[in-house]
Amino acid sequence: MASGFSPLLWDLAARQAWKRLRRRLRAGPAYRWRYTGRTPERLLLAPPDLRIADAEIAREIYHGRFLLAGHLVETGGQSPFHMDVHNHAWLEELHGFRWLRHLHAAQTDLASANARALVADWITLHGRRIAGIAWQPAVTARRIIAWLQHSAVVLQGADLPAYRQYLKLLAIQVRYLRSVVSEMPDGEEKLRARIALAFASLSFPTSVAAMRAATRNLSAELDHQILPDGGHISRNPRAMMELLADLLPLRQTYGIQAEPPPDALVGAVERMLPALRFFRHQDGSLARFNGMGVTVHDRVAAILRHDDTGGAPLSHAPHSGYERLSMGSTTVIADTAAPPPAELSNMAHAGCLSFELSSGRHQFIVNCGIDSFGAEAFRPLARATAAHSTATLNDTSQARFALPAGWDDWVGTPLVGGPRKVTCRRMDSDGRLGFIASHDGYVSRFGLLHEREFTLMQEGTMVRGSDRFLRPGGAPPEQATAVAVRFHLHPDIELYRDEAGLLILAGESTDTWVFTCEDVEPVVEESIFFAAIAGPSRSRQIVLHFKANALPEVRWQLVRTHSILSRA
Repeated sequence: MASGFSPLLWDLAARQAWKRLRRRLRAGPAYRWRYTGRTPERLLLAPPDLRIADAEIAREIYHGRFLLAGHLVETGGQSPFHMDVHNHAWLEELHGFRWLRHLHAAQTDLASANARALVADWITLHGRRIAGIAWQPAVTARRIIAWLQHSAVVLQGADLPAYRQYLKLLAIQVRYLRSVVSEMPDGEEKLRARIALAFASLSFPTSVAAMRAATRNLSAELDHQILPDGGHISRNPRAMMELLADLLPLRQTYGIQAEPPPDALVGAVERMLPALRFFRHQDGSLARFNGMGVTVHDRVAAILRHDDTGGAPLSHAPHSGYERLSMGSTTVIADTAAPPPAELSNMAHAGCLSFELSSGRHQFIVNCGIDSFGAEAFRPLARATAAHSTATLNDTSQARFALPAGWDDWVGTPLVGGPRKVTCRRMDSDGRLGFIASHDGYVSRFGLLHEREFTLMQEGTMVRGSDRFLRPGGAPPEQATAVAVRFHLHPDIELYRDEAGLLILAGESTDTWVFTCEDVEPVVEESIFFAAIAGPSRSRQIVLHFKANALPEVRWQLVRTHSILSRA
C-alpha cells in the first residue's frame, strides 16, 4: 500500500503515532487523577479579545441556529452538544467556544443565562471524561482562551456552585493541556496551546514559579515558530493573522497584571505586524499562499491598529520566502521558496513562483486560494500547482497531497515531494523593482528547472515577466514537455479582446491592464476561485501553452492603461 512512500513520510507517521499514543495514555484513567487538584478561588482578570463580536449572532444562538465553520445547524430547542453532527470543522468550532464573544457583546441578562446554560451542558456531557473532539489539545487550547476572555458573560448572575464548577473545569483543562502540549504536532496549534497556558498563568492566582515556567515555554515556542522576518514557519499568512489575534491580547494581559511581557513576545509581535502588512493588497485582502483563503477584513484591521511601525511594508521576506514589488498603485506578491517541512505542510500549496497582482483597490491576477469551510474534495485541487499563477509541466503538480486511504488519519495531508532547491535574487534599480527565481520541483520527473524573472517598472504601470525552462546546468530542453503558464483572474475582473491582445477590466471607472505575449497566442480558459466569500466561484484564466523544446523561454507583459474599449 505504501511502497511509494518516502522515508520522510514513514518517519513522520511513526512520530505522529508515538505522540498520539502518549496523548491517549495521558487521557486515560491512569493519568486522569493528575488533572484534579485545588480549585482556584477566583479569576484575577478576563483577558481582552480582538476578534470582532456581533450581538445579532447572539440572537441566532439563542434561537438555536449555530453557524460555525461555514455550516449551519439548527438545534430545534436541544443543546448543540446533544446534536449528532458529522461536520468535523463545525464540532471543533462548537467545542472551541469562540462564539462566546457574541453572547458577551449582547450585554444582556438573557445572553448571560444562555451562556451559562451552554457551558453547563458542555460540563455535564464532556467535563467528566477526557475523550473525543472536545478534548483534542488544539480545541482545548481555544476553549481555555475563550472561557478566560469571556468569563464575565458566563459568570454574571451565576450562583456559587456554578462559579466554582466553572473554575474547577478551567483548572482541569489547564492541567491537561500542560501535560500534553509537548506531544502536540509542531505548528500554529502548539504555539496557541502555549499562549493559552500563559493566559491561564496570568488569570489565575498562581505562584511566581508557575508564571515564569509558562512564560519561558511560550518564549521558546515563539523563538522557534516566528521567523526573523516575522513570518510563520508554516509559510501561511492566515496563521500569522490568527496568532496575532491571540498574541496581542496576551501582551496586553501582561501589562494589566503589571508583569513585563517577555522579550520573545514583544519581539515576535513587532516582527509579525509588518509581516502581515507585507501580504496585504491595497483592498485589504491577504495574498492567497499556502493555506490562505477568505480574508477576515475586520480582524486584520483590528490587528493592524496595534502596528506603530508605520511606513511602507517590507519588500523582501527572505526567511518566509516571499517577494513584494510595490510601485505607484500596483502591488505584486510572489512565492519564492520551497514548501515548509512535511509536518508543517498540511495546509501548504504547490505554488512555488506563483504571484498575485493588484492595482489600486482591485485584484487582477490571483491564486485560487482555499475554501476554508468547503468540501474536503476541493482541497487537493486548490493546493495543486494548476490553481496558482505559475507554470505547470505535463499537466502535473509540483507536489502531491493524496495518500493511501487511512494514512491521512496518521500524518494529515502533508505536501509530498515538491521543490527542494529554490533560489531567488532581487534585481532593483532606478525606476525598476524585480527578482529572478528558480525551483527544481520538476527536475526529478521531467529534468527541467523553472526560472521566472519579474520586473515592475514605469511607475507601476508595466509588469514584464519571462519564464524559462532549462536542464540543470543551463542546457535547453530536449523533450517536447508540455508547458502551461497560467494567470488566474479574480472573479470581479472582466476580460475583453482587441487587436493588441487581451484587455483585463475591473469595472467602468478603473484602470485596465493589457496582457500581451509575442511568443505564444494567449488562450482564455475556465477557472475556479475557491477563496470567494460565498464559496467557490467561477472565474477565468489566461494560459500560455507551448512545448519546452520548441520554446525554452516565453516573455509576457501587463501594461496598465486608462482607456476603456468596447467588448469584442
